[in-house]
Amino acid sequence: MTTVQSPPVPPTAIRPKVVARTGLYAVLAANAAVVTLFAVQAGFASNALVVIGRFAGLYSALLMAFQLLLVARLPWLDRRIGMDRLTNWHRWTGFNLLWTLVGHVVFITFGYAESSSMNPVSQLVDLAETVEGVLRAAVAMVLILVIGGASARWARRRLAYETWHFIHLYTYVAVVLAFTHQVAVGTTFTASSAATAYWYAVWGVALGSVLLGRLVLPLWRNWRHQLRVEAVVPEADNVVSVYITGRDLDRLPARAGQFFLWRFLTKDRWWQANPFSLSAAPDGTRLRLTAKAAGDGSAGLRHLEPGTRVFAEGPYGAFTAMHRTRPEALLIAGGVGVTPIRALLEEIDGHAVVIYRVAGERDAVLYDELRELALTKGAELHLVTGPPVPDRLAPRELAALVPDIAERDVFLCGPPPMMNAVLGTLRELDVPKPQIHFERFSLAG
Repeated sequence: MTTVQSPPVPPTAIRPKVVARTGLYAVLAANAAVVTLFAVQAGFASNALVVIGRFAGLYSALLMAFQLLLVARLPWLDRRIGMDRLTNWHRWTGFNLLWTLVGHVVFITFGYAESSSMNPVSQLVDLAETVEGVLRAAVAMVLILVIGGASARWARRRLAYETWHFIHLYTYVAVVLAFTHQVAVGTTFTASSAATAYWYAVWGVALGSVLLGRLVLPLWRNWRHQLRVEAVVPEADNVVSVYITGRDLDRLPARAGQFFLWRFLTKDRWWQANPFSLSAAPDGTRLRLTAKAAGDGSAGLRHLEPGTRVFAEGPYGAFTAMHRTRPEALLIAGGVGVTPIRALLEEIDGHAVVIYRVAGERDAVLYDELRELALTKGAELHLVTGPPVPDRLAPRELAALVPDIAERDVFLCGPPPMMNAVLGTLRELDVPKPQIHFERFSLAG
């Protein structure tokens, strides 16, 4: 198999993640300043509560557009920040959006009620009945409250992904309703031609990014590459590898460590999208995923027939050698989390230490491949077995295996409890945060 080695790590390289994160913050701050400027130019109402409510409404509109950008799955952002972090930012932005919207409604309603001598409830009903766009805004507010409730951790854990995703799609309905409300009654929107052009540009970029990243690009790539199942190979009793072929795969911008959202277009599973990492570095002729039968989606993979059409969204993820800061690496895998680790080992250059943590030797999926790769690349391979307690990757044990751990990039993938424990160990060993690379599967919108 021919693979492309990762380029050497420049000693003074600016980290792509820092550049992208700083860029996002700068864009949000610059737009907040522009919104504030247009609001000041539009003038202030005599009622202070109304003024506060209008500012809250403007900032909520900006946050709503920013939220769309975070989940647009734009390749440039995703490769540098990662879908899990973008999704986490989207979640926290959503909570801030919710509070600014509540503030907008409360301050506007109480402000007008103070001027009209109506009670707040009657004032809100009056605004909905007499002012164009307010009723649409009220519907948007209710939708956002429902979506926010469904996104809370306690609710998210109880909902099937497909149900949660369906509810989340109403975000786009809320966006359209909120925008029409802003067009109808937004004093800042109509204060000047520059303000009008600015807001159209903001919403155009936000919605255009979603359309490009989540519809146009996936459709284009799948039409171009015509992916199909080549073979299905059992790796263990409950683990299977699926080999995917297609056209011009050498032009698919996938890297070791990334994942796709895979849809296998059979009559009983075409509607299911499951995130699986590449378990081998892309070689330009085929892709491979390896999955454990942990649910309906992954359990059905062993029954796929060669020739089955595949619709894949991606590649996604920042868990790649692109983010290396040191010439040497430590790769830590737990269970089936070995799949992106195995792919990374195949791609990276420099000396690597690989630690594979499993309950028992029979659980070490792809271990023979890891051993051959380690021998070929001159890497150290440690198979760590046994129950979770005592912790065999505690600070003392990990430092004994890798004495120079603080001088290495650390790539970590495994079950959440194991990852949390190892992250705590790395902190105790004073491994610098920029050298720690991990990613959790997380889908949004």
